[in-house]
Amino acid sequence: MLSPQYVRIPMNKRILLTAVIALGVLGAIFGFKYLQIRQAKAAMAARKPAPAAVTTTPAVQETWRSTLHAVGSLESFRGVTLRAEIEGRIVHVGFESGARVQAGDVLVELDSQAETAQLRSNEATARLAALNLVRARDLRENSTNTQADLDTAEATAAQTAAATEATKATLAKKRIVAPFAGRLGLRQVNPGQFLNKADLIVTLEASDPIYADFSLPQQDVTQLRPGLPVKVSIDAFADREFDGVVEAIDPRINETTRNLRVRARLPNPDEALRPGMFVRVDVVLPDERPVVVLPATAIVYSPYGDSVYVVAKNEQGVLAAQQRFVQVGPKRGDQISLLGGVKPGEEIVTAGQGKLRPGTPVTVNNSVVPTNNPAPKPAES
Repeated sequence: MLSPQYVRIPMNKRILLTAVIALGVLGAIFGFKYLQIRQAKAAMAARKPAPAAVTTTPAVQETWRSTLHAVGSLESFRGVTLRAEIEGRIVHVGFESGARVQAGDVLVELDSQAETAQLRSNEATARLAALNLVRARDLRENSTNTQADLDTAEATAAQTAAATEATKATLAKKRIVAPFAGRLGLRQVNPGQFLNKADLIVTLEASDPIYADFSLPQQDVTQLRPGLPVKVSIDAFADREFDGVVEAIDPRINETTRNLRVRARLPNPDEALRPGMFVRVDVVLPDERPVVVLPATAIVYSPYGDSVYVVAKNEQGVLAAQQRFVQVGPKRGDQISLLGGVKPGEEIVTAGQGKLRPGTPVTVNNSVVPTNNPAPKPAES
């Protein structure tokens, strides 16, 4: 009789036993991994994101006047480019670059010796012609001469008078004067220089008052009228705002742009504003409307619409950010108005929007807040 260790197991039973053991080991491995995955999912589900730190401000309702916004440029009240009307050599220059002049001030004198001599000759000839005319009329009254003699004397007197006036006109063109009061530009001539006809001498600008020319879309034509107040701002004077009024409205709309040209008049006693400057213009309309006011930093601009983030408690009682699309209105300094989308009193995110998504938990930290000034001024150094 054989001992137990020598009991032979049939081949098919050994294969089946090996398969059962392998399946048991694999089942144990897969079960362990399944439990690990379930525990990881549960841990992730239980984990909550850290709240995003933001600054907020309550939406405030104010009453703002409606305005029309435009960009334009400044134009002189009067402006000319002085050029020579006649040829001649310069004998005197009576101004310096940038000088202020009055109407009638002599700017340039040309050599006029020949014209002065010609004027004396013409005046002498005119006096003789006048005397001859008097004699001819006396003779004609006595029928001593013919009517043809009188007609000739009258024609000669008229011709010599005309020659005298022509010489005087030429002499006047030899003295170039300021046509109105204003400030001169850069001098382009010097004594001794020979001027040809139409040569540039200097520019003259009168800039008090000064014009601001700008364009508005044709849909605004019904709201415009002369006398409306305007407020003009310019980058060169960030701390100032210039007041003026609408003076004129072009009766014709541009056929290419469908815009309407408008001109405003601004006082400029200190000549701070210069012709050619780029300006921003706000036409202040008489009607007022209620708006919700926020710092301009609260607006999130995007191609599909402008929005803000409103902070409020969600269903779990946690502060969270919710995106709200808004209708943006006029802007004043650091402030911007909303015509719809936000109610007064709602808490609006003013900084930190870059890390927000709809429903993101937030924590409010208002230790440092964006500026919210309707008329900001640059900091003094």
